[in-house]
Amino acid sequence: MDAEFWLKRWQEGATGFHMNRVTPLLTKHWPALGLGAGARVFVPLCGKSLDMVWLAAQGYKVLGVELSSIAVQQFFQEQALEPVEHDSALGRHYVAGQIEIICGDVFQLDKATLATCSGVFDRGALVALPPAMRADYAQHLYANLAHNYRGMVLTLEYDQSAMDGPPFSVPASEIHTLFNTHAHIRLLDSMDILEKEPKFAERGLKALVSSAWGLEGKR
Repeated sequence: MDAEFWLKRWQEGATGFHMNRVTPLLTKHWPALGLGAGARVFVPLCGKSLDMVWLAAQGYKVLGVELSSIAVQQFFQEQALEPVEHDSALGRHYVAGQIEIICGDVFQLDKATLATCSGVFDRGALVALPPAMRADYAQHLYANLAHNYRGMVLTLEYDQSAMDGPPFSVPASEIHTLFNTHAHIRLLDSMDILEKEPKFAERGLKALVSSAWGLEGKR
């Protein structure tokens, strides 16, 4: 799953993964994480997610990272925000109020930047990555967040032999393998959502389990 795949999706407007609302699991479970007001929250592969708007409205600083400049520009246009722009080794930065989005490769984020984030919300990044990339993703990004960070990761679990990703199936066992060395993990929510997602049933799935995982850094 290379960068060109996702850039092409945004260029063609094939963005069925984008939600035109705030993620319900975010509003339901985020307050219980206990992240302090004013903390910086990392949102990987953020697209033009409305979750960033919600987090900023709760008083958090938001750092999104997105590969597609189309997604970034659409976000600020649709939110009627005028970002201040500058470039760095990490990519092009767009900043408006409490929200900053870096248009660049999330794997190029440095430890110094990640260490400024004591929160993380991952709705669609982990499930967008094939198995071979997920260990590097968790180790490079999550292991370098601020000490005792708090966050949420959302996953989908289904019979991967019945459907190709993305989104990919990420089983519960893999969550523990990916994060156990540097985070305390707890299951916040889990339910079969196939009835609400007929497009997945049409692709041959018999079950589609959505889960929310709470993470707290051990360091």
